[in-house]
Amino acid sequence: MTLDAEGRPGGDAAPDVLVVGAGLAGLTAARRLTQAGRRVRVLEARDRVGGRTHTVRLPVTGVSVDLGGQWVGPNQPHVTALLRELGLETYPTHDAGHNLAHLLGRTRRYRGLIPPLPLWVLLDYARLSSRLERLARRVPLEAPWTAPDAERLDAQTFDTWITRHARTPQTRALLRLYAGAVFSADPAELSLLHVLTYTAHGGGIHGHTLTRGHALQDRILGGAQSLAQRLADALPDVRLSSPVLRVEQDASGVTLHTPQGQHRAAHAILAVPPALLSGVPFDPPLPPRRAQLQQRLPMGAVVKFLAVYERPFWREAGLSGMAISDRGPVTVTFDSSPPQGQPGVLLGFLEGAEARAWMNRSPEERRAAALHSLAELFGPQALAPLETVEGDWPAQPHSGGCYGALFGTGTWTGYGEALRAPVGRVHWAGAETARVWMNYMDGAIESGERAAAELLSARSSPLGRQSLRSSSPKRAGG
Repeated sequence: MTLDAEGRPGGDAAPDVLVVGAGLAGLTAARRLTQAGRRVRVLEARDRVGGRTHTVRLPVTGVSVDLGGQWVGPNQPHVTALLRELGLETYPTHDAGHNLAHLLGRTRRYRGLIPPLPLWVLLDYARLSSRLERLARRVPLEAPWTAPDAERLDAQTFDTWITRHARTPQTRALLRLYAGAVFSADPAELSLLHVLTYTAHGGGIHGHTLTRGHALQDRILGGAQSLAQRLADALPDVRLSSPVLRVEQDASGVTLHTPQGQHRAAHAILAVPPALLSGVPFDPPLPPRRAQLQQRLPMGAVVKFLAVYERPFWREAGLSGMAISDRGPVTVTFDSSPPQGQPGVLLGFLEGAEARAWMNRSPEERRAAALHSLAELFGPQALAPLETVEGDWPAQPHSGGCYGALFGTGTWTGYGEALRAPVGRVHWAGAETARVWMNYMDGAIESGERAAAELLSARSSPLGRQSLRSSSPKRAGG
């Protein structure tokens, strides 16, 4: 049952747990707690559920498109299991045909993993990919800060590592495109340890960018937001347009302040990006390491652009719709057509520096530039869509960007231990806190299940009453 800001369920019983955020993490946590017999209230700042999944039906063609997250993979067990539980179906991402790569002024067709570059470039890229994966295998997924040589790895940026080790301009271009496609960021914004952590989550450098057997294999029939909506519909108390303005806790519970009033429960789960919490007052204040962590996790920058055509004309030319380009502003594209193949939908991403360069321009200017990019790759037919739509995630006040938080140098080793550690009766969830598939739908679901299990364990233990005192910086040394 999804309620607006003024709605109330029958009886309006006081909750045992408050969950902040009606994305996949918060809704999963609420579902598991409800199944365990707890009364749960979900507070969501937006006027919809779904968080960074957002499916919209376009007015001209009537096609539904995902403005946020849209892919799931067979190696992502949590989202796969939840889809099965809820009876939702998936269909494969279209990838038949040749891919395109525009690198250093030349466009090439290719199949497989990487473009048909000169042999010395392929050998250089293979050498660096193998080296990155060897380093990644040494990183513990749940605690990257404990990896061998973690401080040295966390003290350098991914860009520093690329510049130091790549021997060809093409290799550097490919790895910088990889950073944009996977992190919606530039490699200079990312610690090497964070890139290795992500590589470990995906099972290798290509695990985040491939379709069959990997993270981009499938899409959800009806759109990715239908997963969140199905979860919300089964919950008794979900309140929209209810941003949390203040968090208070004491030895017996947590009070959350919203524009509509106060909400009180024994525990709370905050399932929102850490950066959004940096402006929320906590009483008592958060431990310094947790507060500092929230200041160090900016969101990635990405604008998702979709153009709808009468048919997927690129398929007629033997193209898959997948492309990479170092020219911009669109740097990565996919065929995002519905399962029946009509109408045709091309999806383009403006990521990292390109997103920042265009985020202050008007939607009309971005549209013209994005269509020009598509036309350079797929021909003049791309200039005449039936309609277009964009997901401008840096402009979303309750997201602050996408795909997720960026860990710069020193963040994992200096603050990583505070990422999931409860503070008194406040627990943390969200895709950024995932132990596997961080910043993916699978990771968001895993984080919600972890936070729910953690809270249930705290309720059944005397530690639930002691945790506030033990987390207080004033008493820690006493």
